[in-house]
Amino acid sequence: MTTVFDFTATTLGGTEKSLVDFRGAVLLIVNTASQCGFTPQYEGLQRLYEDLHGRDFAILGFPCNQFGKQEPGSAREIEEFCRCNYGLGFPLFGKIDVNGESAHPLYKHLKHERPGLFGTERIKWNFTKFLVNREGRAVARYAPHHAPQSLRRPIERLL
Repeated sequence: MTTVFDFTATTLGGTEKSLVDFRGAVLLIVNTASQCGFTPQYEGLQRLYEDLHGRDFAILGFPCNQFGKQEPGSAREIEEFCRCNYGLGFPLFGKIDVNGESAHPLYKHLKHERPGLFGTERIKWNFTKFLVNREGRAVARYAPHHAPQSLRRPIERLL
């Protein structure tokens, strides 16, 4: 049975990272963008990360430019923006596609495992969130309008 731990992703620094490194942790996987109306959610995501990281919780951010071209920057620009404006400490990966033929395999898996409203697998916008249990299974999918703090209770139940 495939889990998120079976995938790899390229970090913002350009190195391949196996997600097996997160085995045993509860994960929140989010497609992000620096020029989106939901971008201020970075603040709430960072707060969740700081509060829960010591309890084997991690957030994995995947910048995506597929929605309104709201993540046009290079890896360096994305990293600098997130560090300077939000002090992000959770891992950010290289820019990916989440929909279409070129969608990252991790996102193909997540969308299949946790389809959205009416069974659609398509990601509708930036800051869609997948909650993953310690076994690497996506247990919930949250639309962009769900603020990070609203996910605290479901995350804590898995911890």
